[in-house]
Amino acid sequence: MPAISNTFSTDEPLLSDLLRKIEEGVIQLPDFQRGWVWDDTRIRALIASVSQGYPVGAVMSMETGDDGVRFSSRPFEGAKPTQHHPEILILDGQQRLTSLFLSLKNKEAVPTSDERKNTIKRFYYLNIAACLSDVDRFDAVISVPENKKLTSDFGRIVNLDLSTRDREYTSGMFPLNIIFDSDLTSQWLMGYQEYFEFNKDSIKSLFKFQTELIIPFQKYKIPVIKLLKETPKEAVCQVFENVNTGGVSLTVFELLTATYAAKNFPLRHDWEERNARLQEIDPVLQCIDETAYLTAITLLASYRKHLERGTAVSCKRKDVLNLELSEYRSCADDLIEGLRKSAKFLHSQKIFDIWNLPYQTQLIPLSVICACLGTQFEEHQIKQKISRWYWCGVLGELYGSANETRYALDIQNFMQWLDGGKEPVTIRDANFNPTRLLSLQTRNSAAYKGVMGLTMNADCKDFISGDTVQQTNYFDDKIDIHHIFPSNYCKQKNIPENLWNSVVNKTPLSARTNRILGGKAPSNYLDRLVSTHCVEEAALDAHLRSHLIDPASLKANAFEDFIVNRAKTLLDLIEGAMGKKVSGRDADETVKAFGATLT
Repeated sequence: MPAISNTFSTDEPLLSDLLRKIEEGVIQLPDFQRGWVWDDTRIRALIASVSQGYPVGAVMSMETGDDGVRFSSRPFEGAKPTQHHPEILILDGQQRLTSLFLSLKNKEAVPTSDERKNTIKRFYYLNIAACLSDVDRFDAVISVPENKKLTSDFGRIVNLDLSTRDREYTSGMFPLNIIFDSDLTSQWLMGYQEYFEFNKDSIKSLFKFQTELIIPFQKYKIPVIKLLKETPKEAVCQVFENVNTGGVSLTVFELLTATYAAKNFPLRHDWEERNARLQEIDPVLQCIDETAYLTAITLLASYRKHLERGTAVSCKRKDVLNLELSEYRSCADDLIEGLRKSAKFLHSQKIFDIWNLPYQTQLIPLSVICACLGTQFEEHQIKQKISRWYWCGVLGELYGSANETRYALDIQNFMQWLDGGKEPVTIRDANFNPTRLLSLQTRNSAAYKGVMGLTMNADCKDFISGDTVQQTNYFDDKIDIHHIFPSNYCKQKNIPENLWNSVVNKTPLSARTNRILGGKAPSNYLDRLVSTHCVEEAALDAHLRSHLIDPASLKANAFEDFIVNRAKTLLDLIEGAMGKKVSGRDADETVKAFGATLT
């Protein structure tokens, strides 16, 4: 086994040195780090811990350099902008170091918040007498407003005034923002003694305060773990997430944004412009977020590299993080076009929005396939193959987890299939069990949405208007999924819920038609459609059949016959979409579940 080589080093620098380097810009933050958010109470607690020599946790950092990972960087809050290229970036410890820098090094009031989240500005002091007594150290850390006056009675009473040096001396309050400035600290200590005319008791307490508080404060060290500049980018991302378990997860988009910014390319701005175009193309593309977008581009770039060099196709997180800017630029426009074609394909399958999109994740390989097809996308045989691959993925429920490996196989297998190769593994893997129809109860399942999509794709017609569910009336009439045998009726008849609430007893209908059906027996609402809404009986039968419904069983309120007949037709529809037989239609478990075979 090869020896494991460390990717990090450890050190314990003085806190004063860390803050000085932050001020000079030697230490900065990677641009993907989020803003500083600590409130006044947490800052006081942190100062109290440092003043007692308590550990406040290690800091995680990384080296920078031309031969290592390069991220766009920014100064700490309160540090002046600098042209200095940072030598160190802080991955974990931003909140602690920012709080300490602003309160101990910066000469301006610290912008923070109170317990009610109101924005405030504060200066921080140590109460000398309290620090030398048994008072809880947190209570010895004093926070005062920007004018350095603590008041009560709506500002009419001044309880503490530290607005001048003499008033600091009178109150025995040492200003913490000078503690790492030796000249200012010496001047303050001398001024304190002069103010009290070198009184022995004052000098004694001041000497004790200097010995027990100021000097230990100035010698306080913080453990620093430093990732070496040779550390790969994916490791940086993993480390960041491991040490920031209480925060918001770092996305690959943020890391790549910081990487590209170092090369003067504004990835976020570019994505926002492209995303605006996607929203204009079609509502179904609203589900494409930054991560899905970059994954798809990486998949496309990797496949092209595979064709050129024979390398493996992969779009895992580490591959996205290593996506070269040149690859991004060469693939971005083609991917947007692939997404446009994907939306066009989904429309042809009667999928018009993300609410009815079975798998958002399947858009990633679909868009890359469409991008690679170019003008071939418009060919009838190609569309048939796309359709078969797509519905096998949906009805086989193959895109629920661990998708990156399947994405890579999809693009390779599909393009090889067009050249006479074997069927894609997604088609070969896809299976549909007949009893699955009964467990498809809600939109949470991709297969549920898939079955409803196939029903709409079969040109089902509204019971009353006879209009085909097309895009125009899809939005105007608010098509949704409704029960054929109404739920109230089924409950009254004690029909098992796993039957009446399954996808077998549901179909796309307009909101108006569903209101008319109400909770009545099918025979009742069918009679009303004929007598009250003037739907000819022959036309109504045709409308029902377009939903794969047997009119006779519906008119007779024969639920058992209805559920078996419709399950058969749905399975026929599924077989047609997947291009393969559904096995088990006459299996014992199927007969037990439906009360009959489904052959």
